[in-house]
Amino acid sequence: MTNQDVVVSEMGIAAGAALPGGPAGPAGGLFACRSAAASMRQTYLDLAAAAAAARSASCTSWADAMRASSPTRSSRSASDVDEFTAWVRKHPSALSKFEEIAAKSRGKKIVMFMDYDGTLSPIVADPDTAYMSDAMRAAVREVAKTFPTAIVSGRCRDKVRNFVGLSDLYYAGSHGMDIKGPSSNPESALCQPASEFLPMIDEVYNTLVEKTKSTPGAKVENNKFCLSVHFRCVDEKRWNALGEQVKAVIKEYPKLKLTQGRKVLEIRPSIKWDKGKALEFLLESLGFANCGDVLPVYIGDDRTDEDAFKVLRKRGQGLGILVSKCPKDTNASYSLQDPTEVMEFLLRLVEWRRKSSSSSLMIRPRV
Repeated sequence: MTNQDVVVSEMGIAAGAALPGGPAGPAGGLFACRSAAASMRQTYLDLAAAAAAARSASCTSWADAMRASSPTRSSRSASDVDEFTAWVRKHPSALSKFEEIAAKSRGKKIVMFMDYDGTLSPIVADPDTAYMSDAMRAAVREVAKTFPTAIVSGRCRDKVRNFVGLSDLYYAGSHGMDIKGPSSNPESALCQPASEFLPMIDEVYNTLVEKTKSTPGAKVENNKFCLSVHFRCVDEKRWNALGEQVKAVIKEYPKLKLTQGRKVLEIRPSIKWDKGKALEFLLESLGFANCGDVLPVYIGDDRTDEDAFKVLRKRGQGLGILVSKCPKDTNASYSLQDPTEVMEFLLRLVEWRRKSSSSSLMIRPRV
């Protein structure tokens, strides 16, 4: 409601009888009615202002939340550098602490879990062009030859598999709601806990595509069991309106929930399933559910990866590595700054395992 929406007719109210407690007689009644009308008008205006302020606060909170989930990576001030330095002390680089990680991994069966966007590929303006480099693909191929490996992404499983282009991996798409094992193993795990939501997801997708046409740069992506509304190419002044549009649509679907990632709004079924559950499912499928000598390593850059980091902390077993150039609240133990550092870490891990395996063979006593 705006001020223009509020219209109070003094003449209409004045035509009535004197209000209780007002002066008697026509003049007194008219005075009382006009006074009441003015009071009522002010009340309406106050209510309108309050409603507008509430809406403004709501929009501001939306914009603030969207900014918080999508930190900028511009030049840092001295205080920013100090903050990042303090954060790195708490979440040290997995490269600088590689020997420490190697010591924790010694004698353990490593299982690798990795997000895709922002971890194996750079974040780009157009999500359809988030290609990984040939060098990264080669590194992931070597990782998969050395350890059981899974890609856990918010993307549609088929899409992320096409991006990666490797067959001997586990792929968990839609934030872990669509899991399939290596194509070379026809009996490999398959998990789709949100199948009943497919018609609803398609319906909401069509609605959001139509609703967001008025927002230049907005892109709605159908990830099969969840949806993504990308606003990386949207003018920041339009974030409020876009957030409200999406929120209004999702309000009609109480079985869906709205969360936020890096310049993306995520719509998912309201079920108790996330990347952490996917990690647990895959460990169980691989026969490592209750193994004391397994070491899950999860590398990711997004808020949704925190569910996996939390699982590792709760298990007291495994390593969470957050990919970020900015300080973030995280349950990860270590950090890497970008996909280039991720690739370096992966190659070092493969090299270390192969060398340690060779050393074990060399010192094995003859029987």
